[in-house]
Amino acid sequence: MRFLLVSLLFSSSLSLAALPTGKLFSSLVQSKILEASNGDPSRYPQFTDQVEGIWQYFDANQWTSGFFPATLYEFHKRTLLCPSSSSKTDWLSLGRQWSESIAPLAFTANNLQHDVGFVSFPFQEELKISNQTNTTAIPVINGFANDLAARFSPIVGCTQSWDTADPTDFQVIIDNMMNLDLLFISAGLTQNDTLRQIAISHADHTIENHVRPDGSSFHVVEYNSTTGNVIRRRTAQGYADNSTWSRGQAWGIYGFATMYENTQLERYLDTSRRMATYFKNTLPEDGIVPWDFNAPLVPSPRPADSSAATIAATGLLLLSRIESNRKNSTGAKLWSDFAISLLDRITDLAWRPEWQSLLSNGTVNEPAGNELTGIVYGDYYYIKAGNDLVVMGLTKC
Repeated sequence: MRFLLVSLLFSSSLSLAALPTGKLFSSLVQSKILEASNGDPSRYPQFTDQVEGIWQYFDANQWTSGFFPATLYEFHKRTLLCPSSSSKTDWLSLGRQWSESIAPLAFTANNLQHDVGFVSFPFQEELKISNQTNTTAIPVINGFANDLAARFSPIVGCTQSWDTADPTDFQVIIDNMMNLDLLFISAGLTQNDTLRQIAISHADHTIENHVRPDGSSFHVVEYNSTTGNVIRRRTAQGYADNSTWSRGQAWGIYGFATMYENTQLERYLDTSRRMATYFKNTLPEDGIVPWDFNAPLVPSPRPADSSAATIAATGLLLLSRIESNRKNSTGAKLWSDFAISLLDRITDLAWRPEWQSLLSNGTVNEPAGNELTGIVYGDYYYIKAGNDLVVMGLTKC
């Protein structure tokens, strides 16, 4: 009933929106995810090879391990949204099974650094299902949140993203905006307002030091941990220190929209809008998201990043829902139409029926030569975007 009511509200305000690609709900989507779920639930798909699209698997102690079980939870959600087109698969049991190897990482030393937010995604979904009462998920959420909070420096005002050999070198990446939601969830469970204040401080410093006046973003900001001063701004996975790495821009759109949802503070909504406007205005005429907005066009073709497209699209749909809740129907339609166009264009380019992944043309790390692959988080956000569009009344299963 809740899904139906939300759908009716959105369909009335956004009835003239563009229609998304039908491949979001192709039977291939379900069959590929089901096939992958038949594998070893302690080994997690991360990216594919470049030729045959075969998944490469890693253990749970990786920043990407939460995305595949979270995908299974999205399919559980889809069985509720689309009962007539869903299989008899028990997606919820699969999601729980694939989360088991991740849970111990919340209570032991791990290599996850700031990415505990991403890794906690399936446990966040479990809490939504159980109305915040699941006694297995709650300690995992709180354990990961404590890990992230322990990386906070009151001098810098941020949580540290990457560890370095130099103790004075405090590195923060734009991606970290996506992990802050974990702090709000744990704060709600524990009534620990310090977690909320850490997230706000981090987001405020990210606005000040990562986001440029035109709405574009730096990938990495390095601070001096003893003074809190910015040492330099640079890239790690983008084209150049002063360029705009598209996946980082997508993380920013989504992360700041989530910050607004958690706080209702206008500065976060304004930042998400500015970053989304830059993304929209800088997108090439063909509508394909490049791996970096400033990467050269020659030699052609410039690599795309399908994951940046699906992350941005899902973040834009959240931004659209926020605008709709604020009675801004023009803004709501602007962002939902843009999200749908990103999904349509990346589907045209990257849909690969013969691959194990849903999409190709993902760029994990172009400077390191990891491009033209399927990516687990690109597929996750593709599926999540489809579910969100159904909830918003903008498509049918």
